[in-house]
Amino acid sequence: MSAGPRQLGPRAAVALVFGSSAAVLVVELVALRLLAPYLGLTLETNTLVIGIALAAIALGSWAGGRLADVVDPRRTIAPALAVSGVATALTPFVVRGVGASGDPLLLMTAAAVSIIVPGALLSAVTPMVTKLRLTDLASTGTVVGRLSGIGTAGSIVGTVLTGFVLVSRVPVSWILVGLGVALAVAALAVQVGLRVGRRGAVASGVPLLLVAGGGLAATVAPGGCDAETTYHCASVETDPERESGRILVLDGLRHSYVDLEDPTHLEFAYVQAMAAVVDTAYPSGEALRAYHLGGGGLTLPRYLDHVRPGTDSLVSEIDGGVLALDREELGLETGDGIEVRVEDGRLALADLPDASRDLVVGDAFGGVSVPWHLATREAIAEVRRVLTADGTYVANVIDHGDLAFVRAEVATVAAELRHVAVLGEPVDLATGPDAAPDGGNFVVVASDAPLDLAPVRAALGEGDSGWTTLAGADLEAWVDGADVLTDDHAPVDQLLEPYAAPGSGSRR
Repeated sequence: MSAGPRQLGPRAAVALVFGSSAAVLVVELVALRLLAPYLGLTLETNTLVIGIALAAIALGSWAGGRLADVVDPRRTIAPALAVSGVATALTPFVVRGVGASGDPLLLMTAAAVSIIVPGALLSAVTPMVTKLRLTDLASTGTVVGRLSGIGTAGSIVGTVLTGFVLVSRVPVSWILVGLGVALAVAALAVQVGLRVGRRGAVASGVPLLLVAGGGLAATVAPGGCDAETTYHCASVETDPERESGRILVLDGLRHSYVDLEDPTHLEFAYVQAMAAVVDTAYPSGEALRAYHLGGGGLTLPRYLDHVRPGTDSLVSEIDGGVLALDREELGLETGDGIEVRVEDGRLALADLPDASRDLVVGDAFGGVSVPWHLATREAIAEVRRVLTADGTYVANVIDHGDLAFVRAEVATVAAELRHVAVLGEPVDLATGPDAAPDGGNFVVVASDAPLDLAPVRAALGEGDSGWTTLAGADLEAWVDGADVLTDDHAPVDQLLEPYAAPGSGSRR
């Protein structure tokens, strides 16, 4: 016969409340990484995940408290941990499998279930443990307050551990699989500790087998990543039509194209447009002092290094994992001509000396959007400070639909730099009642010195881009009074209308 039920000791109670609360935040933060390739890393995605996680916490706390008053918590804590462990380990397989289907409604449903199931079960642990630790009414406040504080501390540790340690060192899949294993082991320990007996121990070992299966499924789940970096699911593809061509894919979309043998081959139209601006603004072969906000595959810095020997290109790329791929698979060799720093571009801009750069290139993206803090008037003021008197700012911007974001960004740039132009597809730069833009890439060009657009138009006409330019009164009509973005109000994610089919084609 098995021994009777045991009491839950104070140390075990602390460990359960602390660990389950931490696990909820790990699941929440990692869910953002899993969803980014399919929904983008936007304010809406963050809001969605946070909202679902809070709903799960509320549901679990309420249900766990109710259940604790009906069923002995010593019988329910272990199953809650076990099922949450299985659900957590299966999450990468479920989200990536559904994400590959391209059905946004199905993806949202799968994401909600993947967060709510473990989140609610783990949140139910605290009221169950609290019930077991309550011995008399005189100490109710002390017990409840103490365990509540411990749960909050666990949430803080889970957040910090995930954001500063786990994501930067461990693939997302294995964070969840490892957490699932830990929860299953905890379930086994609780079951054995509270209900000693062979039958209970064997039954509690079942979750370990299920989690192992979930780990295997997560390992072979469709992810398409050569590397899970701090910010992206990243891979490098070979161009089937060009043996030396390589495509850097971040979160399922093509970000950069690099020709390993010919750095002057510029595949994407927006890069051709940027190069046309630089080539016509400065004498051929003249070395420049350039600063690049965002690195990606470093296509433009490589181009400048080749066609303008002696050019000093300083690049700020926030994702060190992308730079590792650049070196390992895209043949990047940094040296006198190209210096790459892993840093946030807005902070790096503030550290650059006044009038120290002939050219500033904006090509940083978070999801499908320019990071909001690089799109504001205050950020452009920093760009203007860094540029020489006749220096040029050239930036890649993406928008679709009614183009509310790119219009606002042009208005923002024009608030700081005297002369502004936009390059893009003719259909997107048309004005009037019959205008029907498709959207895509736009290149914003600005300087305090007058812009000579005639050679730019000629260069674009001779290339394959088919792009045109817009400036002056025509540009003002196209902008149509759009608001200037500021650090105090920059609803970039709300203005931006993303492309119609996530995961397909190129965004850059």
